[in-house]
Amino acid sequence: MKTASQSIFRADQVGSLLRSDAIKNARLQRVEGKISAEQLRQVEDTEIARIVEKQKEVGLEAVTDGEFRRAWWHFDFLENLVGVDGYWAGNGIQFQQKQTKSRAIKVTSKLDFGHHPMLEDFKFLHQAAGDHTAKFTIPSPSMLHFRGEVDRSVYPDEAEFFDDLAQTYKKGIQAFYDAGCRYLQLDDTAWAYLCSEEQKQQLRAKGLDPDYLIKMYLETLNKAVADRPDDLKITMHICRGNFRSTWISSGGYEPIAEQLFGHLNIDGFFLEYDNDRSGGFEPLRFVNRPDLSIVLGLVTSKFGELEDKDVIKKRIEEAAQYVDLNQLALSPQCGFASTEEGNLLTEEQQWAKLQHVVEISKDVWK
Repeated sequence: MKTASQSIFRADQVGSLLRSDAIKNARLQRVEGKISAEQLRQVEDTEIARIVEKQKEVGLEAVTDGEFRRAWWHFDFLENLVGVDGYWAGNGIQFQQKQTKSRAIKVTSKLDFGHHPMLEDFKFLHQAAGDHTAKFTIPSPSMLHFRGEVDRSVYPDEAEFFDDLAQTYKKGIQAFYDAGCRYLQLDDTAWAYLCSEEQKQQLRAKGLDPDYLIKMYLETLNKAVADRPDDLKITMHICRGNFRSTWISSGGYEPIAEQLFGHLNIDGFFLEYDNDRSGGFEPLRFVNRPDLSIVLGLVTSKFGELEDKDVIKKRIEEAAQYVDLNQLALSPQCGFASTEEGNLLTEEQQWAKLQHVVEISKDVWK
């Protein structure tokens, strides 16, 4: 068994980056029919190559494509699974005083993983990364159930749906591995809802049982990652919502900590810890594996002001009371642009945040 310290990046990132003006303009031109899909991709290629180099410059060892080819952190991936359709709905997702665009997804036929377009997206990133690690982010399988609608005529038995979902992801994980991926991150907001009593009440009002969701999501995730290659690192980011610097849910990790940290068979967790909404470090006492990394999201991606380095270091010391320091790392609490609109800070502030993470990590893990 590897220890976490053998495979951890002390300074890491969640993945999404602010879309550049060139990307935004090209996407608008594509919608208006002024450029072709191939021309849009050429702009994306150029901008992704630029931001990969910038990530290297600030000192990150694992680089991403910033999700520059996506409008959403989850829907773009999910609606390209076999059996899933995307469509425009009546309402978007409600955040604090803000609402997203009205995209939605529905399972309309049996699930499978075909020639997913993001395989080519990863291959480009892998080439651009060079001797750095190419990190790719996809939504957790839980998100298809949590954010999507399932046609009950296709899956009258929900157990069959979850089994097919697990097998679809298992096939997808292998496909990314075959394309060269050795660092895959699963992004998930469902678990954060299950930390919030307010959100659990809303789930119950919709006829959903939070305890059932915990059981099924955990089983599905473990089936999906089972038998993966030994040299493929899989982590999960648990998010409380990230849209235009706003959020959805609050609540510490206590309600899910024992299940997730003790029973989910992945290599690490990215945990939001940038404010009081995330609770304290006490739930980390359930981390009982020396090979499980915990990446502390102590630097916010929602605003541009830099945190006091000494305050961040002190909080890392506090977390180390529950988890060995060698299993810990540092990152922003979320991406900078979970949707193409992005958070309310500048690109210059974004890079300063990431460099801040790198500098603090060098001080802590000398």
